[in-house]
Amino acid sequence: MEKSKKNIFKKMNDSNLLLTITVIIFFLMYIGAIVFQGGGFSKPQMFFNILNANAALIITACGMSIVMISGGIDISVGGVVALVSMCCAVYLDYHDGSIFGSIMIALGIGLLYGLVQGFLVAYLDIQPFIVSLAGMFFARGMTTIVNTAPFNVADEEFTALKLTRINVPFMGSVNKKGIYVPAYVEIGVIVALIIMVLLFVVLKWTKLGRSFYAVGGNAQSALMMGINVRRTKFLSHLLCSILAGIGGYVYFLHVGSGAASHAMGMEMNAIASSIIGGTMLTGGVGNIIGTLFGVLSLSTIQNIVASAGLDDAWWTGITIAAMLCIFLLIQSVVMSNKKKLVFNR
Repeated sequence: MEKSKKNIFKKMNDSNLLLTITVIIFFLMYIGAIVFQGGGFSKPQMFFNILNANAALIITACGMSIVMISGGIDISVGGVVALVSMCCAVYLDYHDGSIFGSIMIALGIGLLYGLVQGFLVAYLDIQPFIVSLAGMFFARGMTTIVNTAPFNVADEEFTALKLTRINVPFMGSVNKKGIYVPAYVEIGVIVALIIMVLLFVVLKWTKLGRSFYAVGGNAQSALMMGINVRRTKFLSHLLCSILAGIGGYVYFLHVGSGAASHAMGMEMNAIASSIIGGTMLTGGVGNIIGTLFGVLSLSTIQNIVASAGLDDAWWTGITIAAMLCIFLLIQSVVMSNKKKLVFNR
């Protein structure tokens, strides 16, 4: 039995082991919600609604995972999302802008943030927490400068794009009137899933992906192996900010408005989703698929709390805190056990 246990741990690397635990816990939690609460949880559209509401978070959390894998952190992503939403809203409504132009604005903001923050962290050796904290305050301040009052975008072309739905075959349900209602996802979900697949490929099968893991695991060892540590850190922050820009536009597509209060706390949700998904704060361990399940787990537990009638904001916060503690404990126990098995071989 002990030998079998050793072989299982030996075959699984750190990222896959934590991913497996995350996926199992998510399915147990979702199945439990279906069994004990039923209602909306038993319909496929409930799951698709979770994706629709969290497409932007999936994208920003994937970017956060890249930075955390490389040993850093970026708490400016929520501010970037809000800034992108407000700039695009003002451009479309007040300046008769186009969809293409608004997308370029979103990418430009993300790119500019990535260049500045990546340079400060990688080449000036300033702590990523301090850099991104300043970036968060700057983005929130600039959002208010661009426009103070929240407003809904009335641009017809944008509204048509926002209301576009992609039907999911064979997943619909019959409502109380006996009418078949097809299941659907928003455009943002498709964008999020494509980005997730691309990042999965980059991390698993490219030299850059391996460099992220190596630098996060041990920067000094990575340097001795010939990896350009500074460039790798720079690219991780650049990629994270660009994804925050894309996530900002997806968020904008979902809410259809600009407001200084948009995406409050998204950076914390992105970090929490990454941790729940198996990405370790110490760096070197993480998985993009795990990040997806981290977002799904976070949103599912929030829906379960709301379905139980605990609508007060503090209950959600308490539940998320408990989830984080549980997953951090699991990570600690699993990694500790694996190290013991390695040393005792």
